[in-house]
Amino acid sequence: MEHHRFERLELLVGSDGLQRLRNASVAVIGVGGVGSYAAEALARAGIGRLTLIDFDHIVPSNINRQIHALEQTVGRAKVTVMAERCLSINPEATVTPIEAFFSADTSGELLANGFDYLCDCIDSITAKLHLIESCKNKEIPVISAMGAANKLDPTLIRVGDLASTQKCRMARIMRKELGRRGIRSGVKVVYSLEEFRELTAGTPPQNVEGPHRPRVTLGSSSYIPPIFGLTMAGEVIRELLGDAQLG
Repeated sequence: MEHHRFERLELLVGSDGLQRLRNASVAVIGVGGVGSYAAEALARAGIGRLTLIDFDHIVPSNINRQIHALEQTVGRAKVTVMAERCLSINPEATVTPIEAFFSADTSGELLANGFDYLCDCIDSITAKLHLIESCKNKEIPVISAMGAANKLDPTLIRVGDLASTQKCRMARIMRKELGRRGIRSGVKVVYSLEEFRELTAGTPPQNVEGPHRPRVTLGSSSYIPPIFGLTMAGEVIRELLGDAQLG
């Protein structure tokens, strides 16, 4: 019997389902703790065309939660390392790494080709708002990650419409600001019901100037951001399969 890398998935979703995934084009914007795991899960599901967008490079503090972050990858562009991983998983895929910061200035070019689905894994509120609004205008299906930092309880992670989220500070801001843009429902998100956790031990959070924006240092575990990313990939895969997952 000849074995192939996706035979176990084919047993689950059938040849038609596998072909749907091969034909799909998915983008992951933000290839950090959430996005790196989302990208790998999509690659291991046989997604045929992956676009990875991020401006950042790997640093030692990424190692506790980002799948591409290793001692030997520190200093390299996240999208480059992640693209290499995805191609090692599925050499037949088309993987496009784009080292860029998503913003109002770059969105036209970055979204020009359209996608069958988009994973929003960025942490800048301004960029997230513009990305979701752009996806709505361009009719690109999108799933967005809410706050995964400062969380420890994996049993409180949920998937739902942004309009019905609870207890997530990022989601509260997103609901308010998207509402001002006329978007009040129809945005699928992954979020947590865990109460906000104040940082305790270690160095207090600081505003760190990145190459494109100030960033606040938050606490992060080795498993909450990955579960967010894997959950997002699962939602994308199930929606791309559609009725194929029933047969």
